[in-house]
Amino acid sequence: MKGKVVVSAFLTNLFSLGRASAVTIFPFIFVQNKILAKDEDLMNHERIHIAQALELLVFPFYVLYCMEFLVRLVYYRKVEEAYLNISFEREAYAKQSDPYYLLTRKIWSFKKYYR
Repeated sequence: MKGKVVVSAFLTNLFSLGRASAVTIFPFIFVQNKILAKDEDLMNHERIHIAQALELLVFPFYVLYCMEFLVRLVYYRKVEEAYLNISFEREAYAKQSDPYYLLTRKIWSFKKYYR
């Protein structure tokens, strides 16, 4: 699934609390502007989140994402470090430059990025 791209600075800021240039709220990918919507790595990153959400039946993905973020926030005490160490984000950042990743990605691949 590719996800429906929505160009809206307002909604992107709303859903990311003003911290991201793009955010995925299944089945939509919200981006700040049209230029970012053409960024292949960014779109691949967000599509990886679509795949993660699908395999976890959407709602549990967001519950796990938020829980892991909170645990990491307590551990790292910095929002940026907590975010970058969420297993879902680690997978998406590691594979965002691989245009074929989603074609070969195995189910629950984010698990190998959990530490």
